[in-house]
Amino acid sequence: MNQASALTIARPHVPRRTIIVLGPWKFPACISSAPNLLKSIQILFSSVLSIRVLNAPVIFTLAISTWTTSSQVLAETVQPCRIEVVERGSGWPVPLVMLETTHRVKLTTDNAGRVAFDLPELMGCETWVTVRSDGYEARADGFGYRGARFVPKPGETVTIEVDRTCIAKRLGRITGAGLFVESQKLGLETDWRESGVLGSDSVQLVEHDGKLFWAWGDTTVARYPLGVFDMSSATTPLRPLASFEPPLRLPLKYFTDDAGRVRGVAKMKGAGPTWLGGYTSVPDRSGKARLVATYSKIRPPMETYEMGLCVWNEKTENFEHLKTVWEKSTLEPKQPPIPGGHPNLFSDESGKKWLLFGNPLPELQCPATFEAWQDPQQWKTLKPQEHFTAAIDGKPIKPSFGSIAWNEFRHRWVCVFTQTFGAPSALGEVWYAESNSPHGPWGPAVKVLSHANYTFYNPRLHPELTPADSSILLFEGTYSVLFARKPEPTPRYDYNQLMYRLDLDDPALAPAQGDSKR
Repeated sequence: MNQASALTIARPHVPRRTIIVLGPWKFPACISSAPNLLKSIQILFSSVLSIRVLNAPVIFTLAISTWTTSSQVLAETVQPCRIEVVERGSGWPVPLVMLETTHRVKLTTDNAGRVAFDLPELMGCETWVTVRSDGYEARADGFGYRGARFVPKPGETVTIEVDRTCIAKRLGRITGAGLFVESQKLGLETDWRESGVLGSDSVQLVEHDGKLFWAWGDTTVARYPLGVFDMSSATTPLRPLASFEPPLRLPLKYFTDDAGRVRGVAKMKGAGPTWLGGYTSVPDRSGKARLVATYSKIRPPMETYEMGLCVWNEKTENFEHLKTVWEKSTLEPKQPPIPGGHPNLFSDESGKKWLLFGNPLPELQCPATFEAWQDPQQWKTLKPQEHFTAAIDGKPIKPSFGSIAWNEFRHRWVCVFTQTFGAPSALGEVWYAESNSPHGPWGPAVKVLSHANYTFYNPRLHPELTPADSSILLFEGTYSVLFARKPEPTPRYDYNQLMYRLDLDDPALAPAQGDSKR
């Protein structure tokens, strides 16, 4: 053939990677013999003139001046191999498990613990993947390698078992895109719809007006590197989870603009992002519940220059400025005590109700009314204990951020917090402790979650999501490369919210529970 001819391989369902190969080249035996892939193909290229890649479905067009085949070229759709990673014993799917081939291709399980293994160069070949996941591990072989070996074949299923090495059980990712991306490549979870959110910072949550109101800080979207910087927000029913086992499916209904895009709900005046804290619902004099929060205005690099109070407008579905409490100046360079962090409702011995504000331990309290919340004269500052004590060795642990909650099952106050300058990760070590009072003293702490080199900050307990007397305690936090030692970001998971589960009757938590009985 004197003129260029074209070989076109159309893949109508499964997007593929682009591979450029300079001839002469021959498919290896494991490729040419793979079922449903290519049958007895031998192509000799004298040159590769062009490669075009279109939107899905992806079409590869290789224009060549001469070519020969040993048999007819078949244009077929190749199904991926389905890999499922599960916890040994429970059989629970495990999200956020990385599988790495010996040629450095990395694949990560989705919320259902699945990977759509679609590497054409390894189909039909005996393949090793190293298995990595903070808090979970594959058993080591004789050389100390932790992974699995299998032969990936289109349409078949491979199961990899891992052991959980931490106390907390990973339920999955709450926010971001592609929660079930690998499953959907396999034709599963096709009813799950994307929110338009790619990344979300720390959470605030409160029950209000018969729903749960969720809010997150800086939010990443697809259309531009600068996303939503005045709090994205969503609602769910009061009991949004059908199960407390993975895969996690939280039906978030986001507040959106006229174009259907996720929008901010706290557009306070002034340059820079607006962050909300102290998210709570309090009754006013008439008995009407008011959704309120503390706002902070931020300027580069991460300097707070204004703080104040804001109130939710039920009609416009936005927070509105109520009052400015502090503006940074020469005369007032430091932030005053303010009702921020994660609030808790507390009744004292006389039956009076108070709102406690802290992150993790209470630093301020005020009467649980709308009028007292907005009156600094009724705010009382508290001095929480400065550190916890590790149950394992008695060493002091300085908390960074976290939250507390009353737990009916334990009949005590419980706390999860991230350690300041922990090890091995500086802000990725999460601990659990208990107390008879929200004001302390807090008992010995047990580490429930650890990261080799990743951050898990601002953990927030979710007593709202489980029955009051349940032994299950849920918490979420921000999974991020921020403040870590330059790890490689995990695609889709990075800068998003992950949820974990603690079973309060787990013997591993006994050192934090002391001699206390239910």
